[in-house]
Amino acid sequence: MIKYRLLCNTCSNNFDSWFANSKEYEKLKKLKLFNCPVCNSSNIEKSLMAPSIINKKNKKSDLNLKKHLEIKNKLKEYKNFIKNNFEYVGENFAYEARSIHYKNKKNEKGIYGKASIDEVKELLEEGIETEVVPWINDKEN
Repeated sequence: MIKYRLLCNTCSNNFDSWFANSKEYEKLKKLKLFNCPVCNSSNIEKSLMAPSIINKKNKKSDLNLKKHLEIKNKLKEYKNFIKNNFEYVGENFAYEARSIHYKNKKNEKGIYGKASIDEVKELLEEGIETEVVPWINDKEN
């Protein structure tokens, strides 16, 4: 995807638009499929755009990326801890949690699995302690 700043030569309005690639822009321009959102003119051209360059003023985005990676790594640690110390019950999480709670069945390991938001709410209303943990896919970078 590529983003271009477009300029209406009739009313001098600037606006941005996204294209699959530069060839797509050229194709649409040749077919005269651009219209100004202000004056409806089709007299549209690409305008100059400044690229996004990381500099001292842009350090905030670096910090955000660093923080994002820290959080992601922490979530991966939690996931590995859960996988190594709890029993996976899959889609049967709500059923298994109720079995443990109401039958006073004590497992050597805690359980983890999948449950809908409604199932989690119902478990909490019944006094069954549960936690929702964001799950990072193993295939993610």
